[in-house]
Amino acid sequence: MTAGGTVLRAQDVTKVYGGTHALKGVDFHVRAGAVTALFGENGAGKSTLMKILAGVERPTTGTLELFGEQVTFSSPAEAVDHGVAIIHQELNLCPNLSVTDNVFVGRERSWHGLIVDDRAQRRTAVALLERLEEPIDPRVQVGELRLGQQQVVEIARAISLDARVLIMDEPTSALSATEVGVLFRVIRELTAQGVAIVYISHHLEEALEIADDVVVLRDGALVATASAADVDLPWIVTNMVGRNPDDLYPPMGAPQGDPLLEVHGLSVADPTNASRMAVADLDLTVRSGEIVAIYGLMGAGRTELLECLAGRLKAQTGTIGVDGRDLTRASVRERIASGLALVPEDRQRDGLVQPMSVGENLSLASVLRFVVGPFLDPRPERVAVRRTISDVTVKTDGENAPIGSLSGGNQQKVVIGKVLLTDPSVLLLDEPTRGIDVGAKADIFTLMAEQARSGRAVLFATSELGEALHACDRVVVMHRGRIVRELDPRTATKEDLMAASDTTATAGPGTTPPSSDEGAAPEISNGARA
Repeated sequence: MTAGGTVLRAQDVTKVYGGTHALKGVDFHVRAGAVTALFGENGAGKSTLMKILAGVERPTTGTLELFGEQVTFSSPAEAVDHGVAIIHQELNLCPNLSVTDNVFVGRERSWHGLIVDDRAQRRTAVALLERLEEPIDPRVQVGELRLGQQQVVEIARAISLDARVLIMDEPTSALSATEVGVLFRVIRELTAQGVAIVYISHHLEEALEIADDVVVLRDGALVATASAADVDLPWIVTNMVGRNPDDLYPPMGAPQGDPLLEVHGLSVADPTNASRMAVADLDLTVRSGEIVAIYGLMGAGRTELLECLAGRLKAQTGTIGVDGRDLTRASVRERIASGLALVPEDRQRDGLVQPMSVGENLSLASVLRFVVGPFLDPRPERVAVRRTISDVTVKTDGENAPIGSLSGGNQQKVVIGKVLLTDPSVLLLDEPTRGIDVGAKADIFTLMAEQARSGRAVLFATSELGEALHACDRVVVMHRGRIVRELDPRTATKEDLMAASDTTATAGPGTTPPSSDEGAAPEISNGARA
């Protein structure tokens, strides 16, 4: 195949589920040695199209051509045999198996088809992980790895297939900036070998950086194509959702009241290494009506801080107070009852129960509110669920719809709605926009701003520079378990954030350095956004 020639083509592809047209006559192709970035909101048809290309789904009408010949894939295994592989948005790993076993599951290397060659498989797994610059023991169980490392294992497995067309659906949603840089290097190595890459990401600037070609889907139809060199972020967003990126963030500056969350001298052990402190002697205060963003690189301690506040991890030292009540030794249930609740980073593992419906997931954390005597009264539960679906703008066929039928963004709204049904005074959110499109992100930012205006305190962790600078009243930067800097988002820059997250050097413009008190984090005044 000559460089730049079409490798895989979908012609006039439609996909119908009942009365829903997920794809409407889409023509799509990818070139050898090029990265095609595919953009679109959740529900635009991106994942459906990729599943058709990878043999997971069959098109209702339309054809596929691979290297100029018409093909029909009856299964993902058949697609892999033809050189087409996919990294799914939701991780498809076996947590009880080792890293090596996950890389080779279903295609084990063996002696004469009888005995698995563990040693050869482990050598290959080590080489793949070294290529991805991830120091993971290939013998460790995947379930023991953090989310970002699990995503690296998923990527390693896909690379090991030696595919000629590699589809990456949200491959960086849990990766650090360093890990993203490594992945981009590997992608360029693959394209230099003639591999065609389809790259799907809600990190628009990131995807534009690696892309050669750009395609935009909206409501199941292909609406725009261009060379990546000829477009910018406003062009992508306008074609995706019909509005400018500057309009995605709501105005900040709700009136602030008394402190609701007060953390003093908090230290938390690393759950994977008890001899190391993931959070060290941390002080933090969040007031009523205030939105505070925690920004930091992978390993900074953001997730461990939020999970300790929510009661999932134990505090080694320090105190946690909510509205004057000491919750340091309280259970998760007691903290929820006292107004402290967390939206976790991994919605699939920690936020949702897959066999349950949308309504059952929404009311799960507050179900005792609807118990009368020994029985559950379904009427007030149904009213509360329907009101929450409307309030958090979940797009669903109804409260009885399976949770798996929702897009990623709407599943995330269900997790947030579940937490809001507990009526928290302090709302904690860990990477609330991970793996969702710009439209759903805008809805979640608006929802957070509404919660602040209602008098709640909002604390959220993010690895997105834009979110830290536009979706909060105050930014605290964590580095190695400590708050090393506070910034005013009205005056800080991306460079300020990046420098603060990687060093404790003197603050630049728009920053407030830590006070001389050990571990103290100074307050800064906040007003309405200009």
